[in-house]
Amino acid sequence: MRERTQIPGSSRPPYKGWLIFLVTIVAILLIILCILPLYPAGFSTYVFRPFQHLRNIIFNNIPFSLGDILYAAGGIAIVAIAIKWLYFLFWIKRYKEVLTISILRTLSAASVIYMVFLLGWGSNYYKPSLSESWGLADTSAQSDSAYYSFDTLLINRLNRYAAHYHPASFGETGTKAAQYYLRYSRHPEQIKGLKIKVSLFGEFLQYMGVQGYFNPFTGEAQGDSYLPEFMQPFVICHELAHQAGVAAEDDANLMAYAIGTQAADSSFNYSCYFNLWLYTHSRVRMIDSTVAKGLYRTLNPITVAHIDTLRALNKRYRSKLSHLSHGWYDKYLRMQHVKNGIESYDDVVGSAYMWERRRSVRKDSLIMIP
Repeated sequence: MRERTQIPGSSRPPYKGWLIFLVTIVAILLIILCILPLYPAGFSTYVFRPFQHLRNIIFNNIPFSLGDILYAAGGIAIVAIAIKWLYFLFWIKRYKEVLTISILRTLSAASVIYMVFLLGWGSNYYKPSLSESWGLADTSAQSDSAYYSFDTLLINRLNRYAAHYHPASFGETGTKAAQYYLRYSRHPEQIKGLKIKVSLFGEFLQYMGVQGYFNPFTGEAQGDSYLPEFMQPFVICHELAHQAGVAAEDDANLMAYAIGTQAADSSFNYSCYFNLWLYTHSRVRMIDSTVAKGLYRTLNPITVAHIDTLRALNKRYRSKLSHLSHGWYDKYLRMQHVKNGIESYDDVVGSAYMWERRRSVRKDSLIMIP
């Protein structure tokens, strides 16, 4: 059935209504973008958190990831629209007005989706970093010796906890992680309903180089159940940090590290020290490979075996798709004012080091989630 291009008896162009709607939505977006940097905490407290609490109530009762279905449907819709536009362009004389209306509809839908993204998640990127909120010292000029010291500390912790690590199922680890957030956060009423779900994309995530992700539209946190068990506690805590309103990737890493090492759970402790060591040792290796090799030789056999497991997985699933995925996400993060893009994950090294230094002097029993 062909779309109607003109309303009988009306002189108003059929696309005028959509144009007015689009201009209105864009104007509202511009107002939000002007106000947001001035009051990021207000948006988080009075917009994001109530909205996220509502989403937790609705979507936690659904056993599968609705967000994954929406992503798949969105991908299909984009392909269908592209094909339709190509057809209209081929017959441009006949479908000029229809194409104009379709473009305006699509831009209007995209603007509404972006508004939902901003109010339901994107506003969190404007909040101060965790280092600033927690009053940690500036880490921008960290010395090489500090990295060596932190690498040594993490290796000592790994050697202590490796023998006490016990693998658990994805579901059990997710349940424990949510409980630890409630137990060790300063304002647990603000983060009720945290829950990790298994991604419906399954093993495909391995080829994309993705361990977990947060859906900004449904507010669901998803994890890759194909990950080795020793990686899961840290990755799940990272995704739950996003669900709690921590946006920046290095901050989510820091929150996962703080929660996971605060918990009286040797498996969580080990996983968090292991993941932070991966980031830290990578930096040490870039500074001085000889020092890095010497530190590596002091690792216990269990951790060395876990490193070998990760290397084998990286080799097995290495693909162009993972490079494309990382490239796209790097651009996304830079659009959200994350200066270092995907490399910002590594920035947790400095903040975690300062967190450990402060904790050695004063151990906070509860962790603030701003």
